[in-house]
Amino acid sequence: MQKTPQSKHTSLADSEIGWLISRLPPRGKAFAQLARLDRPIGTWLLFWPCFWGMALAAAELGSLPPLTPLIAFAIGALAMRGAGCTYNDIVDRALDAQVARTALRPLPSGRVSVNAAWGFFAAQMFVGFLVLIWFQSLFMVALGIAALGLVAAYPFMKRITYWPQAFLGLTFNWGALMGYAAITDNLTPPAFALYAAGIFWTLGYDTIYAHQDKEDDALIGVKSTALLFGARTKQGLSAFYAATLGGLGTAAYLAELGPLFWAALPVVGWHLLMQVSRLDIDKPEVCLQIFRANRNTGLIIAIAFILGSF
Repeated sequence: MQKTPQSKHTSLADSEIGWLISRLPPRGKAFAQLARLDRPIGTWLLFWPCFWGMALAAAELGSLPPLTPLIAFAIGALAMRGAGCTYNDIVDRALDAQVARTALRPLPSGRVSVNAAWGFFAAQMFVGFLVLIWFQSLFMVALGIAALGLVAAYPFMKRITYWPQAFLGLTFNWGALMGYAAITDNLTPPAFALYAAGIFWTLGYDTIYAHQDKEDDALIGVKSTALLFGARTKQGLSAFYAATLGGLGTAAYLAELGPLFWAALPVVGWHLLMQVSRLDIDKPEVCLQIFRANRNTGLIIAIAFILGSF
């Protein structure tokens, strides 16, 4: 069933930096929206695991994460998030046209052609590759290339499984491994424990996000953990976020972080608990607010790892 587009779902009014994107010329605005530059929360959610990985590895060595690689990861997160969104929109353009919240995106609305979107995707991937080779590590290059399979597969997961959020977790948290390797040029058990924590974190916040589209998704046959859990979402979130805390604690224990990390970890737990307690799955605006609050969750976790170096 074709849903009628509703401009309130796609306007810049409810975006995080819509005031800036709105000042671009129409074509520039369309490409900015294709890369979700108007909604930087996704870039934050991609960047934070990179920061965590660097901070964890640096804390093992009793130091702080260096600034220049963090800037490189920030640029890479911006480029790769944009590339991922562009690729997803190319793959999902027929589905997006049937969902009220996404029907006016640049591709389904015709403001950007498919060929132009592929060119834009290639340009963003090139920027990401430049960042990758800047690290001057064959291990980092191999690790970055290994993530491309996850990126390519993710848009198709919602067609075949109720767990596309798990695949997003595998993809979005690859930066935890990259950040750790940027310091150590290898991977050890603390890095994998951190990666697992990030996957469960993503399972939680993206389940919340998916509740915005559950009615449209059900109509067009798209699957999600929001539809899978339904009224039991809070129980699922509680399990995911408990596993997140367990993974963070395991990473810190294996890395032998200092006591200040353990003092900060309950703050992370409280922040996640507030998300579960505030959630109303039948109010899309509340789901969006809680989803965006995970930018702060990522920051709190980053601070906890930095404290662990002391």
